[in-house]
Order: sequence, then C-alpha cells, then structure tokens
Amino acid sequence: MINRECGVYKTTYQSDMAFFRVPLARSTIIVVLVLAAIVIPFVATDYWFGAIILPFVIFSIAAIGLNLLTGYCGQISLGHGAFIAVGGYTAAIAYIQGVPFLLSVFLGGLNSALIGLLFGIPSARIKGLYLAMATLAAQFALPWVISRVVPFLVPTGLAVAGGDTVYPPAIYIFGWQVETWLDRYFISLAFLVLLTIFSMNLMRSRVGRAWIAIRDHDVAASILGLDITHYKLLAFAISSFYAGIAGALLVFFYFRIAHVNEFDLGLSIRLLAMIIIGGLGSILGNFFGVAFILLLPIFLNRLLTTVGEAAGIYVSTGITSGVESLIFGTLIIIFLVVEPLGMAKLWENIKDYFRLWPFSY
Repeated sequence: MINRECGVYKTTYQSDMAFFRVPLARSTIIVVLVLAAIVIPFVATDYWFGAIILPFVIFSIAAIGLNLLTGYCGQISLGHGAFIAVGGYTAAIAYIQGVPFLLSVFLGGLNSALIGLLFGIPSARIKGLYLAMATLAAQFALPWVISRVVPFLVPTGLAVAGGDTVYPPAIYIFGWQVETWLDRYFISLAFLVLLTIFSMNLMRSRVGRAWIAIRDHDVAASILGLDITHYKLLAFAISSFYAGIAGALLVFFYFRIAHVNEFDLGLSIRLLAMIIIGGLGSILGNFFGVAFILLLPIFLNRLLTTVGEAAGIYVSTGITSGVESLIFGTLIIIFLVVEPLGMAKLWENIKDYFRLWPFSY
C-alpha cells in the first residue's frame, strides 16, 4: 500500500512505532533529500544561500532542539539564544586553540548542554511562567559572563577590544578548506539530517514517551513511577546540545563572527515563535515554522517596495520596516487564532481531507 491510512489500523507495537509507517513516507523522504542535495545546489544563487537557505537549515536545528524541550516535554525556555551563544563561542575558541573543526562543533554542543542542564535544575521545583523566568536569567547572565571570560581564552588579533567579539579563522576539514556558500550548506545540511533522524528516533523511545507523559500530566507520570526530575534535566541537556550545534554553525558559516549582540533575547523569542507557529510537538512543524519566520519578512519587504514603486511613492526604509513588523505581527496573531496547533496541524487537516475525499462523511 503506497497511500497513507486515515485512521489507526496498527495491530502491533512494532508496526505502530515503525520509522516509516507506509512506503509513501519513505519515498517522500527520498524525494526531499534529492531536492535538498541535488536540485537546490544547481538552482540556488549565493543570495538565496546566504539570506534564506543556510539560515533555514541552521535555525531548523535550533528549533528542533527547543521543540523537544517545549513541545514534547512541556518545559518553557526563554534562554535558548544564550545557549546558542555558548555553543558558538565554545566552538570558535576551541577551533582557534587548534581543535579540529568537527570536534569543535561537538564541544560547542556539549558545553551548551552542560550550561542548559545547569539552568534546567529549577525545573525540578517550578514550572510554567516561573520556569520561563528562571531560563530568562540565562539570557541576561550568560552574555555578561562570555564578555568577561573570552578575552582570557582568545589570542590577540582574533578578538576585538572589549573581548566579546571573536573572528574564527579559515575552516579546514581533513585538509579541505570550506570556502563557498555551497560548502557551508552541505555541511550544515549533514548536521540537520543527522540530528533530525536522532530526534525522530528519540521520540519513539522510552525517553520520548516519558517526555510526552510529563508534558500531558506530570503528576500522573510521577505516580506511574517516572523520575520527573531526571527526564526534565535530560530534556534541557539535549535541547541545549542542539542549540550549541546551531550556534557553532551560525558562528562558522553564517555570521562568520561571534558577537553577543547576535544572540539576544530577540533570538530566543524568534525561536519560540518558530515552534509555536510551526506546531508544538511536531518535528515537521519545526521546518514550517522556520520557513514562515524567515520567508514572510522578506516577502513583505519585497511586496511593499514593489507596491511603492508601482504607485510612484517613495517608501523609506524606516516606513518599510515599521509596516513590515505590523503586518508580520498581525498575520501571526490571525494564523494562531485560525489554527492554534500550528502549521503542522493545518497540514495534517489537509492530508486527512484528501485521504477521505470524495467520501468525507
């Protein structure tokens, strides 16, 4: 059977937990990978790589990590921008000190996981808005710590005055220099594929089921014998690891610089908006949400500029930015009112309709 079922027709746990439930799912993944690895490199320009495609790939990694914590485990975090900064600075400093590139990226994720674990400790006693405020403390404390510690770790010439800005040197992987946007894209895409597969398998495991139980009703999960604190801290660690990997890739490939101002509270809010709009508790929703947040401002900017030129009206950058923000915020509110469960649920509704059509009853 190549089609997807509309309903639950599984008779065994093995079939219900299968990675590919129907052959069409496997074919869809193959088509997406072919498009990403073969078609996009031939049709995309440097502008598309630098402005849209590469940010989409890297921010998707960070969004998946945050969704594991918030969407699947139910723990709110407003400090992921700081965890991304920790990963980016750690990877850059490690690479400057002579650590190989791939190991530097891993160390960035590992250090971010340790810091996220530290700031996740309050989740053992508090939740909801109180936990959000506890993680918000990371967003204010970590940049200050970074700006004080980095000058002692970075050689002169690779950091500017003040110590909070680091310039990574040229990137080499096993003697091969990473130079073009296409090189950066393929490396980032490899990380995204591996981490996406890991997250999908993780949610099919005991850990994933425990997270969902804690999210739905932590008291009931505790009564059933789950170690709530253990699984919450594990969620913070894994989520922060994803953030650290994304931070390393941002510093090496996208920003080409590590500066604390790039990892402010606005970044944490944008990540949260990505997973809410895309769909909490959905791996696919992460990609929808990241695409929405990245593409809509660019589309609105182009639209306002085109309309202004057609009407013969000069539209300044300030007016364009203000109107863009107004429309962007309004569309987010309208979208969440229409479909509070995000774009993933909207896509699921569309698929269900066509599965049942023409016998919708």
